[in-house]
Amino acid sequence: MMDSEFEQRLEPGEPETLHGISGSPGIVVGKVVVFSRQEDGLLRYRLEPGAAENEEARFMAAVARAEQVLISLRQQFEDDLADTVAIVDSHIRMVRDRLLLDQTLSLIRQKQINAEWALTRTLGIIKKKFDHIADDYIRSRFADVEYVARLIAEQLNGQGRSFPAGFAEPVIVAGEDFSPEDTIRMHTDKVLGFLTEKGGSTSHTAIVARSLGLPAVVGVRGVTSRCRTGDTVIVDGYEGRICLHPTLDQQRLYLEYDRQHRVFSDEMSWYIRLASETVDGLRVRLSANIEIPDVEAVIYYGASGIGLFRSEFGYLQGSRLPDEESLFTVYRDMAAALAPEPVTIRTLDIGGDKLSSRLPELRLSRERNPALGLRSIRFSLRERSLFETQVRALLRASLHGRLRILLPLISSLSELREARAVIESVMEQLAAEGVPFNPNTELGIMIEVPSAVVMADSLAAEADFFSIGTNDLIQYSLAIDRGNEYVASMYDPLHPAVLRMISQTIEAGHRQGIEVSLCGEMAGDVFTAPVLLGLGLDELSMRPSAIPHVKRLLRHSTFARLTVLAAKVLKCKDSSEAAALLNQYLSENYPDQFIDRDERT
Repeated sequence: MMDSEFEQRLEPGEPETLHGISGSPGIVVGKVVVFSRQEDGLLRYRLEPGAAENEEARFMAAVARAEQVLISLRQQFEDDLADTVAIVDSHIRMVRDRLLLDQTLSLIRQKQINAEWALTRTLGIIKKKFDHIADDYIRSRFADVEYVARLIAEQLNGQGRSFPAGFAEPVIVAGEDFSPEDTIRMHTDKVLGFLTEKGGSTSHTAIVARSLGLPAVVGVRGVTSRCRTGDTVIVDGYEGRICLHPTLDQQRLYLEYDRQHRVFSDEMSWYIRLASETVDGLRVRLSANIEIPDVEAVIYYGASGIGLFRSEFGYLQGSRLPDEESLFTVYRDMAAALAPEPVTIRTLDIGGDKLSSRLPELRLSRERNPALGLRSIRFSLRERSLFETQVRALLRASLHGRLRILLPLISSLSELREARAVIESVMEQLAAEGVPFNPNTELGIMIEVPSAVVMADSLAAEADFFSIGTNDLIQYSLAIDRGNEYVASMYDPLHPAVLRMISQTIEAGHRQGIEVSLCGEMAGDVFTAPVLLGLGLDELSMRPSAIPHVKRLLRHSTFARLTVLAAKVLKCKDSSEAAALLNQYLSENYPDQFIDRDERT
């Protein structure tokens, strides 16, 4: 519901800037509509004796209607938005997720409570499981479960959806949170962009917004109470901030900034098909990080293959764990679509706490510190059958392109050897069964904990390639949880310790003659990319849309100049000194690529 009629104009307030997270790039200026969901209060009541069966049937009927809403939405947009409906597909599967359904039905029967109450309690149980997941990306997937549960709840109470339509003029939409389906419905000339109180840059809502080219800022706390329908707002999706009640001068400045970005983006399209090499002839592979098996963006942005495919997505959808055939199909199709470019698939990087609901035989106790617990390669080595199933699918798919296997969170040589032994055992099984595979499939490891950096020489002697995962390496090295609001500001990619560990890892890998890539967020940031390139990385892997920007920087550089820059930065004693050096280098060498950010505040 809107908090007032859109036509009602309020007296302008004082200009105010609020900070959030960049959900999707772009700048828009317009009137805001504050959208809130109608809350009639959660119905909670005990069932009459013998009424549980009818209540279960009412719940399943609501599930069926919710499923049909999603199917209809997919059919409506599948031709125009083919690259985003995969997320809707995941929600269609999630509607029938056994954990969501079985837990709710069980509560209806055992507690003799109504479906709405049971569904809310189920959501709380699931949230506790997600809260103890260390990986930011996996933890953020709870939003998808919440969207689906909300849709079912709406079908239970007959509210349906009233979002968002019928605007007389183009508007900016604000709300507590929007689902990916909400965002798809914004694909209209009446919605300029949106902002939310919740969410992050890796949420499916943000992914859809970027795919649609819809400017968005997410995670702006208190925004729905700070602005009212009819207020003028600037959404700066580049920097993740919004301006309430902006002056006319601020509006003109932001629109000019957006125009410059659009001109620059148009120029970027020229670089998509060009080689990723420096002026003096050094080639660096620029590849893509993806989380769903959709290679369309990888191809569109000119990536040299996939540097990181997060295989967890397939394990978090549907009512059961994926079997070998379904995994094989996904891996085969990606490898074949991008051949002969490499497709690097990270094995399951998830904690046992997330899968224990589907594997009750695990009998895992709650971990006090899951970030340092049973996750990633540790979990795979404990649950051998699960690991072997994934490895079988990977090896079978290896015949269809250049598929590479990447092991996450390796902290010792013994872990690498144990994982390799499992893979070699699977190879023997496949050979005995007469199942073809590539026996020379490359096996790499992620360098994302300090012990792996210290042992990089030994690890490089037994791995085929390294991939530096700076997102976790920074957190583990600096003892910083970037999802913790109290210390997130201390998450520092330019910390001297971080840069020196990256350099040490590259040197260790190259001494053993193996390639070293980097797949953290630093790779796609044109501010940090110059020093990474100067350190001698063989590959940078990033979100697909960042590739043309990094490629442009690379093609206007010489490796000699980048090497000098990296050497200077490595000598810096703190990150502010390193940032000053990079600012100076970028402003002198790429003045048209880096616009002064401070003048807009």
